[in-house]
Formats: sequence, C-alpha cells, structure tokens
Amino acid sequence: MTMPADTQAAPPPLTADAFAHVDHWIFDLDNTLYSHEARVWPQVDARITLFLAEMFGLDGLSSRALQKYYYQRYGTTLKGLMEEYGIDPADFLDFAHRIDLTLLDPNPALGDAIAALPGRKLILTNGSRGHAENVAGKLGILQHFEDIFDIVEAGFTPKPERSTYEHFLLKHAVDPGRAAMFEDIEKNLLVPSALGMQTVLIVPSTPDPFREAWEQAAIEGRHVHHVTADLAGFLAPLGRPDERPA
Repeated sequence: MTMPADTQAAPPPLTADAFAHVDHWIFDLDNTLYSHEARVWPQVDARITLFLAEMFGLDGLSSRALQKYYYQRYGTTLKGLMEEYGIDPADFLDFAHRIDLTLLDPNPALGDAIAALPGRKLILTNGSRGHAENVAGKLGILQHFEDIFDIVEAGFTPKPERSTYEHFLLKHAVDPGRAAMFEDIEKNLLVPSALGMQTVLIVPSTPDPFREAWEQAAIEGRHVHHVTADLAGFLAPLGRPDERPA
C-alpha cells in the first residue's frame, strides 16, 4: 500500500533486537544521506536531460521524455545510452555530476550517528564514486565509510538488479543476514530484504517537487521493515545498544 508523501506512514515499531545482529550498514547516497532541500539530485537530473539534448539535438521536453524512457526500460539513462549507442560512461558521469553543492550543509548529527554504529559502513550507489565522495565529503561524513560501491563497480548494472547486490556482497564480504540497507526508493529494497537484510526506507519530511510521487511514498510491505524521515534520529539509538528502543 502506498501513501502520499505528505501523509507520513507510521513506521513499524523498533524492537530491542531488530538491529542487534547488524554489523554491516549499507547506505544509498542520493536523497538518502541528505535532504532534498539541498537540491543535489535535481541538478544531476537536469544535467542528464541536458546531456541528451546536446547528444541528439533535442528540445528540453523531448530530451526529458527520452530520459524517462531510458530510466524505465534500463534502470538508468546511462545504461540505455551504453546499450543502444555505446557511449563512454566516463564522459556521461563526469557531465552529470558536475554540480553545485552550495546548499548541501555539513550534518554533524548524522556523522556522529554513523560513526557510533557498530561494525562496517558502506555506500552502495547508482552514481559515481566521485559524486559520492563529493557529497559525503561536503556532509562531513565521508571518513566514516569503509568504501563506496558505485555504478562502475557494478559493471553499469544499476540497483535494483539482483546481480548488483550480489556483486557488492561478494566484493566486500558482507553477510546479508548481518546487514541493514538504507534506501529512498522502495523497489531497491526488494532484493536486500529477500537476501535477509534489515531494510529501512527513507522518505522526505516534506514533499519533493522534483521527484515522482511513487519515489517518495511511504510503503508498507514485507520488503520494507522500517520507515523514517529522519535518518540521523533513526540511527542514533542504534549506535548505543543500551539505549536501543524496546
């Protein structure tokens, strides 16, 4: 069941043992580790539209429609352009992630919460390593992550493809039964849940005008174990076992 973004679903209650076994913490990047108010993803989205416009000589509306087509068919615009035109992915990623991070403020509360989590912390993103490093660096949290698994490491096969998660788990020797996955798109939690991870859906605290409604809805389903609009607040008690909610 989906709910509008401005109607917050009550998350499943946290229990003392819900994360007691977790020592591998896996985070998506865009719209998960930062709020949409920072206007990071809209810039990337607009740059992708511009890339298509320049590549094909299209107007803005036609370029946007083509972008949506590739996203729906291939999972990412990049994958579609590689499959159909054999473009250089490095050029695309460099162009798409050439953005302004002025509105992205450091988040010391989130940094403290991530640092306190027991075990390993990793980023799993459909973006590039450079983009992840820039964003996490500006947030002041990059140093808390052991590594970043980006779209290049995934062989340009994006989430939610099962092979991408399996490749990630193998590369980093992660036991999914001891892992938690944090994501802002619910379909990207289907495979993690099936593999045995705890899953947490991050929803915006206010509606995001730059994203589709389905991308920011609170979902109730077997593959979504927890829902939160406050990642730092959600994580804080999980780093202190004696204060985990009962």
